[in-house]
Amino acid sequence: MSEEAHSPMTLLYTEVEEELRAAVRGLLTDRSAPSVVLAHVESAATTGAVPYDMELWKALGRDIGAAGLLIPEDLGGAGASAREAAVVLEELGRSVAPVPYLSSAVLATRALLGARDEAARELLGRLASGEATAALVVSFAASPHTCARPVVTLGADGTLTGRVTGVIGAEVADVLIVPVAVEGGDPALYAVDAQAARIKTVASLDLTRPIATVSFTGAQARPVGSAAGVADALLLAAGLLASEQLGVAEWCLSTTVAYVRERKQFARPVGSFQAIKHRLADLWLEVVGARAAARNAAALLGAGEDAGVAVAVAQAHCGTVAVHAAEECIQLHGGIGMTWEHPAHLYLKRAKADEIALGTPGDHRDALATLADLPGPVS
Repeated sequence: MSEEAHSPMTLLYTEVEEELRAAVRGLLTDRSAPSVVLAHVESAATTGAVPYDMELWKALGRDIGAAGLLIPEDLGGAGASAREAAVVLEELGRSVAPVPYLSSAVLATRALLGARDEAARELLGRLASGEATAALVVSFAASPHTCARPVVTLGADGTLTGRVTGVIGAEVADVLIVPVAVEGGDPALYAVDAQAARIKTVASLDLTRPIATVSFTGAQARPVGSAAGVADALLLAAGLLASEQLGVAEWCLSTTVAYVRERKQFARPVGSFQAIKHRLADLWLEVVGARAAARNAAALLGAGEDAGVAVAVAQAHCGTVAVHAAEECIQLHGGIGMTWEHPAHLYLKRAKADEIALGTPGDHRDALATLADLPGPVS
């Protein structure tokens, strides 16, 4: 798939990307409509189960091959780029599908690709085939623009000890990829079987993507190479998260436009009122800008170019747009938008959770000022 010819400066979708979109959207339309997601998270909340839909993940990861999109072909993957992964995340954002794609196929996969070790290659092969699901044990709030030292330490006996909060995907992972502080050396990556860790799910605003605290107490682990790829994994995930935020915003806009065309007040469609037209026109402009920012970040990440500025721009803009789109969706739906039965609240919760994930918009604006060498205000 990486052989597909497209210029990194072209933000238009290629034929391959559109075919991938059609496949993913078809699956999600059949298996993960918003009403189905709402029923699924309600059932999970009632039974105390994890809200991930692992049957859907199996179909997406194995049957469509999304689990191995970013993994080289010689390891059983598709050898695709960030552009294709961005298309998948757009569609997952449109359906707020409860699958561990971002945690396993993006974060954990990119960290392992940077490990450059035979043990990492073996794990990547398992991820590409859908045999295993992984989670990178870092906080989902971690900014890609800061390099925090790992909090998990390596004991003299080769076991791991430490505690990491705010981890996504750990509850359904078969293997945990752990950045570890090594005394007298550079941080390294270790793989830990999920059963060897204590994973405690904590309350999360986003009902479709829970977070967990992962604790290790003398956990058996095996080295899988350097942790140098963790920073790249965070940058890639932040850049691609913008595409998920774009998908959320697009669903909110299109759903709201469809509703105000049908909903009538004073014997005329609500959407015919000038105030509503202006609000939706302004929102459309915001979504178009978000699409350009998200596509630019994905294109530069996919081309292997320096994408720091593009990612900072995308995250500074797309998070705010997604939240605004979800707020407008709820407000313009009127009373029905305020109910639990309507799925709009799932999109607002995903948008708000994504806005503070992998750095807040403020974090990215601060980073952008540094990357662009913009002087700060004179005190």
